[in-house]
Amino acid sequence: MSRRSLLLILRLGVSVVALAVLLPRVAHSWSHVVRWRPTTVGWLVAGTAVTFVGVVLSAVRWQRVLAAFELPARLRALLGHYLAGLFVGNALPTSIGGDVLRVVRLSAENDDRPSTFASVVLERMTGWIVLPVIALFGLSVNPGLRHLGTATRVAVGFSVGTLGLLVLVVVAAGSPQLGGRLAHRESWLRFVGAVHVGLERFRRRPATAAAAILAGFAYQLVVVLSVYFASRALGIAAGITALLAFVPVVAIIQVLPISIGGLGVRESAFALFLHPLGVSTAQAVTLGLLMGGMTLVVSLLGAPAFAVGTRSARPARVVA
Repeated sequence: MSRRSLLLILRLGVSVVALAVLLPRVAHSWSHVVRWRPTTVGWLVAGTAVTFVGVVLSAVRWQRVLAAFELPARLRALLGHYLAGLFVGNALPTSIGGDVLRVVRLSAENDDRPSTFASVVLERMTGWIVLPVIALFGLSVNPGLRHLGTATRVAVGFSVGTLGLLVLVVVAAGSPQLGGRLAHRESWLRFVGAVHVGLERFRRRPATAAAAILAGFAYQLVVVLSVYFASRALGIAAGITALLAFVPVVAIIQVLPISIGGLGVRESAFALFLHPLGVSTAQAVTLGLLMGGMTLVVSLLGAPAFAVGTRSARPARVVA
């Protein structure tokens, strides 16, 4: 068995165990948690629509990063690649990640795989920067959220830890001695090299960097709004500041490579953060499942783009 297959099995095991612990708590009260009314459907449709808007904002963020690399790309094409990547990551049982698909598809169009790879890495980085900032803002403006015991400590710990890790990556990548050397590596270390290249581009075009970060903030606020809509569908009375504080931390936790698409881990995180606010475990778990479900529905829009592939693919260059 290959190492990749073993890791996939372990991640699947984590998701299965987490759901096995959580779902029995939901099953006996499912009819009380989800009450299907016209307003329920309306909130879910609104949440799904806003989730799609978030994908569009992600494509805008990617476009701004590409502009720093002087790689112009049409938003419609980038949205197609993004949806195809989302489809691969959420709907298909494959080891090929959505980001890998985006790199392959776009580099086939612009014939510049190193810069395309760096753009995807930096696009993700700009997204990660805003998560702890929004979470800490939510905690700062609502004093009551700072006294929720374990929930507060975990939220602060992940937020500060993420910021610290990002600072280390930026410092290492910004160094010509380290980041510059890794820019052309073929191993996983080229991630740091890609950040180095991206930071150099951003220094030359600060307005483009600011636009990418602003798009990142807009995207994450839209994610919070989609969770708010889903919570209204379930009758959860969590305030917007609580969602600002905890939803970004859930996003940080669910992307850790310990489960399949965050399944089980995401629901556990919602239960941890929302239970002190009077939200039942059943409601919190259902909210996590709805969040994943809305993302899955939107990702299905990427099926046609995934099937069609890159129409404008060019032959690979022959290197002497």
